[in-house]
Amino acid sequence: MSSIQVTLPDGSVKQVPGGTRPIDIAKEISSRLADDAVVARVNGQLYDLTRPLEADASLQILTSKNPEALEVYRHSTAHLLAAAVLELFPETKLGIGPPTDTGFFYDFQREDPFTPEDLEAIEKRMWEIQARDLPYERQIMEKQRGLELYKDQPMKVQLITEKADDVFSEYTLGPHFIDFCRGPHVPSSKRIKAFKLLSISGAYWKGDEKNQKLQRIYGTAFFSAKELEAYLHQLEEAKKRDHRKLGQELDLFSIQELAGPGLIFFHPKGGIIRKTIEDWMREQYLKRGYSLVYTPHVMRADLWRTSGHLNYYAENMFKRMELDDAEYQLKPMNCPGHILIYADKLRSYRDLPVRLGELGTVYRYERSGVMHGLLRVRGFTQDDAHVFCTPEQIEDEVVACLEFAIDTLKAYGFESYEAELSTWDGGASGKYDGSAEQWDLAEGALKKAVERLGLNAPVMADEAAFYGPKIDMKLVDALGRKWQLSTVQFDFTLPRRFGLEYVAEDGRRHQPLMVHRALYGSIERFFGILIEHYAGAFPVWLAPVQAVVMPITDRHNEYARKVEARLKDAGARVHLDDRKEKVNLKIREAQLQKVPYMLVVGDREAEAESVSVRHRKHGDLGSKPLDEVASMIQDLIATRAAAE
Repeated sequence: MSSIQVTLPDGSVKQVPGGTRPIDIAKEISSRLADDAVVARVNGQLYDLTRPLEADASLQILTSKNPEALEVYRHSTAHLLAAAVLELFPETKLGIGPPTDTGFFYDFQREDPFTPEDLEAIEKRMWEIQARDLPYERQIMEKQRGLELYKDQPMKVQLITEKADDVFSEYTLGPHFIDFCRGPHVPSSKRIKAFKLLSISGAYWKGDEKNQKLQRIYGTAFFSAKELEAYLHQLEEAKKRDHRKLGQELDLFSIQELAGPGLIFFHPKGGIIRKTIEDWMREQYLKRGYSLVYTPHVMRADLWRTSGHLNYYAENMFKRMELDDAEYQLKPMNCPGHILIYADKLRSYRDLPVRLGELGTVYRYERSGVMHGLLRVRGFTQDDAHVFCTPEQIEDEVVACLEFAIDTLKAYGFESYEAELSTWDGGASGKYDGSAEQWDLAEGALKKAVERLGLNAPVMADEAAFYGPKIDMKLVDALGRKWQLSTVQFDFTLPRRFGLEYVAEDGRRHQPLMVHRALYGSIERFFGILIEHYAGAFPVWLAPVQAVVMPITDRHNEYARKVEARLKDAGARVHLDDRKEKVNLKIREAQLQKVPYMLVVGDREAEAESVSVRHRKHGDLGSKPLDEVASMIQDLIATRAAAE
């Protein structure tokens, strides 16, 4: 066989026979590299380590240090799961089994639901298959032959019909499992060292509720048992912090069956936290030169035709309603309302920038299967703002938006965050709106703003919205999880659609630049993130009840009321627990409600005008003068201290 040239990452070239496998080259380089190898990158594409090289190529051997390797590893574990299911339940029909950011899943169709006991049996069988050291083998199949081969797997037939070329690849795992798959995969089942099946849930074929219902088995996989153990520990911590569980235990919010899914009811305690969050944002709006506006919840459908939402976003909107004069639509966005306010009069360049901010409630249709507590809902309130400005002002405005976003994160105790800059594809696909000049201006302004603030913002090419580039801010919570939060987004489309103008210094009319900006994202989602970040133990300034006063007996009630009044004068949210119960019970209940301070008063405290202070985290702090405690709590509220 003729030889081929293989170029390695360091620029060196190896002359090898055609048909040489990447794993063979890895062995030549070092036995350690061969042992650590997971997959190969050949001419920029991922290859199985055992796939022969037929022509000159560049080659990189990927190990566990490469993110792509973990995806391949998890994809292979998904195949291992499917193989185990078919061995135990051979009547099962296969769906799809991709890797995810946190693991993998596979969708199955069978009459009987999987049980927790089934999950244990499947995982045990996966380990048995793993121990057999079965190879993941790539095979090439003609389409017609493949359709015949998979005739007992209707979902695979559908995928092959829709997606396969005349010749396609499939992968076997041992003699009994075969799957239509592009791959690549790890060389053998023995290479999969650490995995765990986690849960079972419902799913629909292709995510469409009109299609057949499937059962989805979730799992995770890591290169080492230590990594897996750390992740499972994090999952346990996350369960303890689940905002749905804590929301019920702390009486913060509910979702009422009679009202409908995805619609949030804030209870009194949740309501006071929400008010505090909203008040902080409105104060910041006014300090930073924003004007507060309010727009209707429902508007004529014609407005949404003009904005383009009825053309591009209709599937996410609630159905239109017929009123006396026209069709009306619940708003999914606040931006068209702000545009109408801007357009209500002709602006001069001297009026710009115009910054309009609103905590506006919007309504979007979400499928029942994707709603999740406060994090994915159908009705939510956005801290929405839109900036209308001249090209000369845009860079400073973007910098101000990013500074506002960072200040917001820090105000709520998030010190770790990341930024991403999403750009277009240069116009190659034709899917983006706006001219090349507009994109150059917008992307240039975003890049300069990032540089001015010293942010590390990787460029995410071809991930912009169709109407403009954006910067996304992601916070990192107490468990190290990343949450998409703030967005600064250009928009070339709406100013054109609505014919927005301003009179420039040259006396002519020009189209203003428009920036969408949301920092919380939505109040509901941000509230859910806060609950999980703090595990329900909110910092004092956010806590719905900041102190509970506990008289030891009835004769101490009069002094307890004096303590309550003093704390209220200091601006604290305080509760007097004068029930005829033992103090230890009151303390335990306040602790479960995660109240920051428990203030016990008896004879000595009444005589000395002091309180016995107990902190939810630090325990007994001893007796302190009442005025000192009131001033301490007042200071924690005023400074919005996040640390305890």
